[in-house]
Amino acid sequence: MNTLNELHTISGTFSSTEKMPVLFLGHGSPMNAIEENEFVTGFRNLAKSLPKPNAILCISAHWFTNGTKVTAMEMPRTIHDFGGFPQALFDVQYPAKGYQALTMETQELLQPIEVELDTHWGLDHGAWSVIKHLYPDANVPVIQLSIDYTKSPQYHFELAQKLGDLRRKGILIIGSGNIIHNLRLVDFPNFDKDNYGFDWAIEARETINNYLLDGNFQPLLDYEKQGKALQLAIPTPDHYLPLIYTLGLKDKTDELSLFNDKLMAGSLSMTSVKIM
Repeated sequence: MNTLNELHTISGTFSSTEKMPVLFLGHGSPMNAIEENEFVTGFRNLAKSLPKPNAILCISAHWFTNGTKVTAMEMPRTIHDFGGFPQALFDVQYPAKGYQALTMETQELLQPIEVELDTHWGLDHGAWSVIKHLYPDANVPVIQLSIDYTKSPQYHFELAQKLGDLRRKGILIIGSGNIIHNLRLVDFPNFDKDNYGFDWAIEARETINNYLLDGNFQPLLDYEKQGKALQLAIPTPDHYLPLIYTLGLKDKTDELSLFNDKLMAGSLSMTSVKIM
């Protein structure tokens, strides 16, 4: 852990860089970590367009907490937070290092919000299953910031804005979830059918994509008021809120684009967002 004197020098740890992109990655099934498909190809193609970051700050749908936490260990463990999958998936390790200076900088930037330093979590599959396709050698340090489930989308949007300075310090910020994510309604017999969505999912995807591309984010913060299709698309906020962090980091000079923009199994989407 950093000493008081070291804390005063943290800002100097990160030299100024060109503004880094911000990403939202639709991570989908954990099997995307080891399968070859068009979405994995999309992540790899994305990596070719990215400048090499000093470190990654990831906000994953799978670290949903009471209060806000940030990982603070030197070597975060690879968490296999799922069940019922082949042993090959459980065998995957992603040995990226943590980054103590970034942990402390994040805690400082989010003041006066109290951010707990966590030494127990690690990297859940919302983080490592997609980051491994961007940086397969695990040669970029990674920390995770948790999502406070007691707070509103507006709160998370504004919290993300506090992290904006990190973009000019070589930090790649990634939100990982799925915009349309209704597991109760998944059509498993048609899981592999190309770009297959129920009518409400098709409507929700079109509505949300239009808001994203128009830069009209307020309706996305008020998604619960946007009608039945979005209520079915976002029955719980865990997989949706990482998108809100990504949108909160967009500034006026950024352009927003979509990729991997397909529906799956009736009630899921793999739509991903690049802001730069």
